[in-house]
Amino acid sequence: MAWDIEVIDECAVVRMNTNKVNVQNDQFFADLHAAFDRLEREFSELPVVLTGQGDAFSAGIDFQYSFEIFGSGSHDKIRDWYKAYRETNLRIFRYPRPTVAAINGHAIAGGLITALDCDFRVAARKTAKFGLNEVPIGIPMPAAYVEIIKYALGDKVGALTTLRGELYGLEEAERLGFFHEVVEPDQLLSTAISYARCITPDCNVAYAMSKKALQDATNKQIDERTVALDALLPNGMSDAGNRQAQDRRRLEIMHKRK
Repeated sequence: MAWDIEVIDECAVVRMNTNKVNVQNDQFFADLHAAFDRLEREFSELPVVLTGQGDAFSAGIDFQYSFEIFGSGSHDKIRDWYKAYRETNLRIFRYPRPTVAAINGHAIAGGLITALDCDFRVAARKTAKFGLNEVPIGIPMPAAYVEIIKYALGDKVGALTTLRGELYGLEEAERLGFFHEVVEPDQLLSTAISYARCITPDCNVAYAMSKKALQDATNKQIDERTVALDALLPNGMSDAGNRQAQDRRRLEIMHKRK
């Protein structure tokens, strides 16, 4: 199902709805690109709010889909998976209009990175988990994502959250600076739209140029210096120890679903 795009108060509100909790797999990637193709084609002058549904913004990568690729032993498959994933994140991160994540619930691992891709983050005040738990489940954090994490959260919090891999409740996530603002659930969308409409349309070029300048060092790192590090990902993803951790996590998920 294509993601819904609705214009509200001169803002393009994009509702991710690939699956119940927006786990990220090849269909999620395709839906994201289709949505941004449509934004560029039909709503190119409008700011963007990205949100989820129910109790989840996005629960991160689809373990069943991804772990089979990581354990395949095929460096080409792992490399292609990462290329597709990288392109989805950069599609949001480099979008020239204001982008706001209206975080309606859980944002975990790749789901939190999707939120960090956005210029601003507004969260609903509700029980949810937030964090980057890739490392403890045997997934090396791609260098390009590390650059985005550091850009959004700063070096200190970026290192803490990436290396320890903890999942935080709302209050701790707010203390660490994951969000620009936390509001009551019924105020989430209106507040996110107010962030998105931080400029009038006649200032779009000024915004785009300023955003590009702010991101310049990060984008140079991604384009020029993370290539060699990320070329090692197929080895790291299929390392025997990492595979053991991934299998343990898969069993945990299967047990919870029974």
